[in-house]
Amino acid sequence: MGPLAGSAAPSRAALWRDDARQIAALAWPVLIGQLAVLGFSTVDTVLVGRYNATDLAALAVGSAAYITVFIGLMGVVLAIGPIVGQLYGAKRLAEVGQQLHQGVWLALGLSAIGSAVLVFPAPFLALSRATPEVAEKIRAYLLALAFALPASLLFTVYRGFNIAVSRPKAVMALQLAGLGLKVPLSAALVFGVPSLGIPALGVTGCGLSTLVAMWAQAITAFVVLRSDGFYQRFALRGHRLDRPRRDALAALLRLGVPMGLTILVEVTGFAFMAIFIARLGTTPVAGHQIAVNLVSMMFMVPLSLANATSTLVAQRLGADGLADASRLGVHGLQLTLAIAALVGTLVYLARAPIVGLYTADAAVASVALTLLSWVTLFHLSDALQTLAQFVLRAWRVTVVSLVVFALSMWGLGLGGGYVLAFDVFGIAPPSWRGATGFWIASTGGLFSAGVALTAFLLWMQRQRAREAHAVMPAA
Repeated sequence: MGPLAGSAAPSRAALWRDDARQIAALAWPVLIGQLAVLGFSTVDTVLVGRYNATDLAALAVGSAAYITVFIGLMGVVLAIGPIVGQLYGAKRLAEVGQQLHQGVWLALGLSAIGSAVLVFPAPFLALSRATPEVAEKIRAYLLALAFALPASLLFTVYRGFNIAVSRPKAVMALQLAGLGLKVPLSAALVFGVPSLGIPALGVTGCGLSTLVAMWAQAITAFVVLRSDGFYQRFALRGHRLDRPRRDALAALLRLGVPMGLTILVEVTGFAFMAIFIARLGTTPVAGHQIAVNLVSMMFMVPLSLANATSTLVAQRLGADGLADASRLGVHGLQLTLAIAALVGTLVYLARAPIVGLYTADAAVASVALTLLSWVTLFHLSDALQTLAQFVLRAWRVTVVSLVVFALSMWGLGLGGGYVLAFDVFGIAPPSWRGATGFWIASTGGLFSAGVALTAFLLWMQRQRAREAHAVMPAA
């Protein structure tokens, strides 16, 4: 129970404030850490945008390919979160530590698959119809990221574990340190440092700097787990990994595969937007890259709130606090939507000067500004679906999200966007064609997913409450 446990009939307002404080206490370190993660791609976008448009186009397609691979695998690995959260809430600390070991094995196995896909990116190149010059740059960029992927997934295990045991500051510190290493290294490798004999590598330099930064994070995380006394309670045994256990890995996969596929559906919806928009030319895809980077930065706010809410819900469920878990889910939803409305409105009003920070190219800026005219509704819809999805994960409900996202993001979002962008049926208004068509359809897809998942979450919570009430006399 929260701090108000034991008090006499606290008011709804008091409960809301207490839940909001608990969510905020966990959310702000997650937010800062996630902004640091996004800072990796933001730094790359800004630096390469000022390097040349060809490398920026390669970054857009290469980033889409990498995100498609990494985010899908990351979703599987993050199954450790709800499992550890419930075990932690139930005070089963030794089992919490065992889950960390199994999460490491899962990350290593998935890394082998993901790295192979990045080393051979022919399908992504074919879909984007990249010119030979751009394709060569994409290959070099993805080769570096193929070697960074194992470190990224291992750090994902560390991140999911720490957030689940209410220790997000440990993650935030390493994410900030990684960004601190990434920024000067990217600048040096993108533009070169002739006095040190470092050539200008453009987009390839971004990949190499990410490779160095991610392995530095992963190695430091390992040292922290071995040396910090906080982790002794989980019987991690410091020096050696437990052997992989079929039952534990199967449980992670049962929960994680639908999570990973759900995230993959969502991310591929946006990744393939970039690939299809690349067919329209360098300027549209460069403008799209700027708009995506900005909304991705905004997304870190609802993502952090969703992570915090999900953690608290999972811990309450582990402690058999069904009513608390349901209330926290609803209050997290209300808080997230209120903040999303504020952030979306502010960014919409300030979008012109913000885009000016990314590029001095008037044509690229014009495309980005047109796309960002949808930013408020886009962000609200994204916030709604994210919070609902994460709370459902805390309840270990993941298949519903997969079905909803496949229909909403691939069907309405990507399919509808293709129809509008390329005017397949010859009826799309001129202002809805091109890159704008994809953004209109994606906003609709996110909105429909958010409404459907929220409705299901509220229905499911009521059903679980009735089931719990029904068995109470026999308890």
